[in-house]
Amino acid sequence: MGRLIDAPTLKRLLDVIDAWRGRRILVLGDMVADEHVVGRPLAIAREAPVMVLEHVSRQVLPGGAMNFAANARALGASVAVCGVVGDDESGRTLTVELERRGIATDGVLVEPTRPTTTKTRIWAGGAQQHVPQLMLRLDRGERGTVDDRVSAHLAAYVTRSMGEADALMLSDYENGVIQPRLIAACLEPARRLGKTVTVDSHGDLQRFRGATLFTPNQPEAEATLGRNFGDTSELERGGAELLEKLEAQAVLITRGQEGMSLFQRGEAALHAPVVESAAVDPTGAGDTVAAAFTLAVVAGAALADAVPPAGVAASIVVARVGTAVASHEDMVGALHALAD
Repeated sequence: MGRLIDAPTLKRLLDVIDAWRGRRILVLGDMVADEHVVGRPLAIAREAPVMVLEHVSRQVLPGGAMNFAANARALGASVAVCGVVGDDESGRTLTVELERRGIATDGVLVEPTRPTTTKTRIWAGGAQQHVPQLMLRLDRGERGTVDDRVSAHLAAYVTRSMGEADALMLSDYENGVIQPRLIAACLEPARRLGKTVTVDSHGDLQRFRGATLFTPNQPEAEATLGRNFGDTSELERGGAELLEKLEAQAVLITRGQEGMSLFQRGEAALHAPVVESAAVDPTGAGDTVAAAFTLAVVAGAALADAVPPAGVAASIVVARVGTAVASHEDMVGALHALAD
């Protein structure tokens, strides 16, 4: 494969990822424990035609909004998180894992009445199989909205911490933490202080009107507008409409194997192709895109220059099994590989 980026572009992008190191990111959203259990095929069960797996390993990784936090931290940012876990093993394990990665957890509220949202993925892999295969996902947790007392606690923490942050990330996995009163309590002070606010939401994007950056995937963008984008022209009309409706600085729509499309005020749509990689698992790639894009913007990059690092970061994590992150060192190596 020939060189994909030239020397001046390489230098510009390396400058961007160096400039985002140490930027301070505050993450508010649904805390999810991503549990990965790996087994080795052993036999077919006697009682049913299902595979029996011999347990090999178990790992709990940051999921949901915490995947964004883990990626931002791995990329070199200083990260603090705010959210809710239960008084249970999953919550304690998740909190310890975040702290092990150097993420501040003083904004985490332990709520005994709610279990920690946990997504368990069962993987199976044989001795001759380099990449295990996902067999089953089991979700546990409470999807009901947190009560007003919890929301008030989270809003107070965000308000206290906002002044020290370069950006606020609002990550909604529809597990009950992000709701209108909390959005209003956090968005207004952030705007007043001139902070970058990024939104990555599985629900209606219009609840976050006035945030700086939005990073929906195409189905989420389509759901907000109530129509599908059948072709590029419809995508471009939809992206421009979202930009206006959301009163945003930029909307970056991720489109899987079609790459990403950036919409910003006063500029034509920018369509960035996917960065090729040996993709094996897309889990959490959208969080990686949001983290890299946000960091590039707060580091001073032009919006168009913030897109390539996001694409490169995504290409790194989809080549790994499970809820993966892209590190600063990964980014440097990947960018140099694109320039070789």
